[in-house]
Amino acid sequence: MSVDLAAAGDFILRNARLLDRHRFSFRFHGGAAADVLAALRPYQNDDGGFGHALEPDLRGPASQPVPLEHALQILDEIGRFDSQIVEASCEWLASKTTDEGGVPFVLPSVAEGPHAPWWVPTGEASLNPTAGIVGLLHKHDVSHSWIDTATTYCWEALPQRLNELGPDDAISVLTFLEHVPDRRRADATFDLLGARIRSDLVALEPSTPGYVKTPLEFARHPKRLARRLFDDMTIELHLEALAAKQQDDGGWPITWDPPSAAAVNEWRAFVTIMWLDVLDNYGCARL
Repeated sequence: MSVDLAAAGDFILRNARLLDRHRFSFRFHGGAAADVLAALRPYQNDDGGFGHALEPDLRGPASQPVPLEHALQILDEIGRFDSQIVEASCEWLASKTTDEGGVPFVLPSVAEGPHAPWWVPTGEASLNPTAGIVGLLHKHDVSHSWIDTATTYCWEALPQRLNELGPDDAISVLTFLEHVPDRRRADATFDLLGARIRSDLVALEPSTPGYVKTPLEFARHPKRLARRLFDDMTIELHLEALAAKQQDDGGWPITWDPPSAAAVNEWRAFVTIMWLDVLDNYGCARL
């Protein structure tokens, strides 16, 4: 399989926001983690949360839970779990936690800016993104009272909502199960979630159209927990299909309709970096 890294780099320069330019440079050209961190900071609000279209489908400035999850993922990516950013983030999470113990998928302040139509506040706590956020905090041994509260929420909510999870929800839960300290409980829950992913949530056929999740989105690295759900032949088939999806402009396509032309470019740059990372993780080519 063949991937054109130079073309991907040109695509990033033409279309990506500064943050993703630095992420691309860090991942593939030895760029500095400090540059990524500096580009991330302006997305954090004074209240400790993140907004300003860090999640490209949410164009408003207000802090929201999913952009905060994206911020932690970027800190994890560069190996710089900045204490000031993380402490302020945890304080914001604590201020937005419901009586259930988790944070909602989206808050009413979403109405303050353009956004994709599926961002509808319900007022209820959600495993997505609570589970993904607390999983990353566990991974980096962060100490904050919110983590215990959110962990308890996840353990209580999972048995009740396991059969209701969508593909994106399952990816968030996988992060929790991969890093939560109670390994026996995590392994038992993963067995149940894994069966659900295999039967209902994954697109095993690479040509499946529309907004679907492939094995490589559940297992973006061969050492991830979800890798054991798929045999080698399935992974190889999807790696070949993924490499073939690089477009003539050097980037990868997306399968949904963001709320603006800017969001389209930002998402395509984001997934281009994601897919290059996956291909490199699996040793498909020296990018």
